[in-house]
Amino acid sequence: MNKIDDTDKKILSILQEDARITTKELASQLNLSNTPVYERVKKLEKSGYIEKYSARLNAEKIGRNMTSFIMVSLKSHTKQVVEAFQKEAMALPEVMEFYYISGNYDALLKVMVANMGEFKVFLEEKLASVEHITQFQSIFVISGDKKDGFQITE
Repeated sequence: MNKIDDTDKKILSILQEDARITTKELASQLNLSNTPVYERVKKLEKSGYIEKYSARLNAEKIGRNMTSFIMVSLKSHTKQVVEAFQKEAMALPEVMEFYYISGNYDALLKVMVANMGEFKVFLEEKLASVEHITQFQSIFVISGDKKDGFQITE
């Protein structure tokens, strides 16, 4: 399935808002019967448009209410160094996201911890022991907003 039609786009949009919606509810919103909607969702999954389903947790309730971004410079830009750094960084439970970026820094990490004390421990005991880092800079999130999906325009 290379191209998707307007109905598939609507399915993807609805699933981004509520991935737990039942096939019956989804079919009702689309004014279709259950079977074709079920088959369309399965095709979207099989063709890779839907990669996985997940739950978004409340960061404050699980003790991860402090978010920071850490920009990292690496010793070199070889594929092996970047992949090794990515693997080590993503193995740290505080690191939520990794991006290989252009500009003055080479990587961007999204880090979530409970408080500044936990952040200090993360930097000194965990990130500092990761190989290939030459320098890093941290920025702290004061407030934010997040989109859970994208508008499908294909």
